[in-house]
Amino acid sequence: MLDEQQFRMKSDASLTRLERALEKAAAQYEFDVDRHEGALTVEFEDPPARFVVSPNSPVRQIWVSARVQSFKLDWSETADDFVLPSDGRNLRQLLADVIGQQIGETLSLS
Repeated sequence: MLDEQQFRMKSDASLTRLERALEKAAAQYEFDVDRHEGALTVEFEDPPARFVVSPNSPVRQIWVSARVQSFKLDWSETADDFVLPSDGRNLRQLLADVIGQQIGETLSLS
C-alpha cells in the first residue's frame, strides 16, 4: 500500500493527466472541466449532470461519482495507474466510458 506522500504524488499526477485529456475533449463534446481543492469536476448542461473525481487519502483511493454510481479506484503497481478492481479499467478509461454514456457517443481520453 502507498504511504500518504506517495499517494498524494501519484493521485495528483493522475488527476493532472486526466484533466488535460478532459480539457482536450471538452470543447468537442460540450462539457466543462474544473479542478478545485484537489477534486476534478466535469459538468454537463444537456442533460444536466455533474461528475466528481477526488482523491481519498485515508483509504489511498481515487473516488469517482458519476451517473448515480460511485467508483473506487486503487493504485496498481502493475498498471502504474489507479484502476477499478472489479474490471481493471484505469481512471481515464472509466471516465471515458461514463462520459460516453452521458453524451451518447464513444469517447477516448488519451
